[in-house]
Amino acid sequence: MDPDSESLTANAADFIAKGQVALGIELGSTRIKACAVLPDGTSVVTGAHEWQNTLVDGHWSYSLEDVWAGLQDCFKDLTLNSEKKFGVRPLSFSAIGISAMMHGYLAFDKDGKQLAPFRTWRDTYTGEAAERLTQTLGANIPHRWSVAHYYQAILSKEEHVSDVDFLTTLAGYVHWKLTGVKVLGVGDASGMFPIDSKTGDYDIAKLEAFDELCIEQGVESPFRKLLPNVLTAGEVAGELTAEGALLLDPSGNVQPGIRFCAPEGDAGTGMVATNAVRPRTGNVSVGTSIFAMIVVEDAVANHPEIDPVTTPDGSPVAMVHCNNGAQELSNWIGLFSEVALAFGKSKIDSIDDVYRAILTEALHGEADGGGLLTYNFVSGEPVAGLDAGRPLLARTPEANLTLANFMRVQLYSAFATLAMGMQILVKEGVEVEALYAHGGLFRTAGVAQRILAAALNTPVGIATSASEGGPWGMALLALFLDAEEEKLEDFLDGRIFNGAAVELKAPETRDVAGFNSYLERFRHGLPLEDAAVATMPLEN
Repeated sequence: MDPDSESLTANAADFIAKGQVALGIELGSTRIKACAVLPDGTSVVTGAHEWQNTLVDGHWSYSLEDVWAGLQDCFKDLTLNSEKKFGVRPLSFSAIGISAMMHGYLAFDKDGKQLAPFRTWRDTYTGEAAERLTQTLGANIPHRWSVAHYYQAILSKEEHVSDVDFLTTLAGYVHWKLTGVKVLGVGDASGMFPIDSKTGDYDIAKLEAFDELCIEQGVESPFRKLLPNVLTAGEVAGELTAEGALLLDPSGNVQPGIRFCAPEGDAGTGMVATNAVRPRTGNVSVGTSIFAMIVVEDAVANHPEIDPVTTPDGSPVAMVHCNNGAQELSNWIGLFSEVALAFGKSKIDSIDDVYRAILTEALHGEADGGGLLTYNFVSGEPVAGLDAGRPLLARTPEANLTLANFMRVQLYSAFATLAMGMQILVKEGVEVEALYAHGGLFRTAGVAQRILAAALNTPVGIATSASEGGPWGMALLALFLDAEEEKLEDFLDGRIFNGAAVELKAPETRDVAGFNSYLERFRHGLPLEDAAVATMPLEN
């Protein structure tokens, strides 16, 4: 940390008291997190709230009541942590930004009434719509995109379609209610409908083609009228209203009038948090889902495994998104924690300690995992061609079932579908010098990073700042409102990541060969998933 940063940190209480910190809030799959940063981007206080999705009428969903209860609890946690650490609670901020899980379906009528339960990115019921849209629009339209949800509702003759007046994402919804403004950042908007990177707005020709599809089904309302307006990084996107202030902080302490930047998706905040917004840079985000994003110079090639999205400032991005990430591995870590308690350990001091003890064993396993085969499919996985999924462990009698091998294949499984998608980009000639990763899995130093480097056969870097994750990236976008730099990439390079420590890990030959052997076994065994889904239906 340079002397100026040290001075800022020493006076953090004053910055908080004067409302001179920027706030980022991200609604993730399992946690809602908040992060306040100083003018130099240093994180000074955070807050969090745990939550989980549920199945509602066969759709993965979160209730809007849970959205607000969770957001308020997260913000309260941040204010309490601020008071405990600095002796002051924040009453205002220089700017606020909201981010959340991308994609999904939030539909409202002209009076603002929700018309259907929130359908998240995890839903894969939109296969028919996604296939038709991809063929008609000439671009890959993934199952989870908002337009796929909407068109599937049309094809399924859902009654609420005729009443739809506004569609948005989770980040767009929260921003709307806090500010009264119906907008999205271009990165989040690119998960609703294809973006033309030359204009930074929805692709007009594709909108016209989609409208024709809708007219064939008796729906004549132009789709553009249902969508939020699109803004890019650095543009002011409204102010906190009096009603919004009470939604965020029911105690009434937070003052209205705070500026907002455009709401963004978790993909965009991951790019910002890892400084991967320039062409030929890329990042990997590992959580409940896992995705890699490579900033490219031209339009993204049309492949069903590759999503054409954008950076928060509108540059084209090739994205490999896998619905299933580290959740199943986390479930096994939880089981091993219970085993430790059963053997007499009085308590588990920290889940990070469990990860260090168990996950590190993966480095001692056989290169190919000893013949074990695991699938981390809690839900469907379009990259692997699966509409639904079941977590599985399979092995032949001669496979070597050891803790080291088991943990290695758990990591292999988490990265397998990502590797399948990235191999397509390599064949297309997409080049990337290194990938920068973030997510809680990397807190166990040197393990997931090494396995990911092997799986993608690419050097993987872990920036020390990346552990702050998406809410920090969103706070930086809020901070960018006051930046002297015109370009986001210059702001990040010059002010935020200048001199940042990055640990780069090159792939090891033994690990690469072992992973490739495992991936061949993984591909060959995918029919096991179809059998598991058929014989183990969901109870709901």
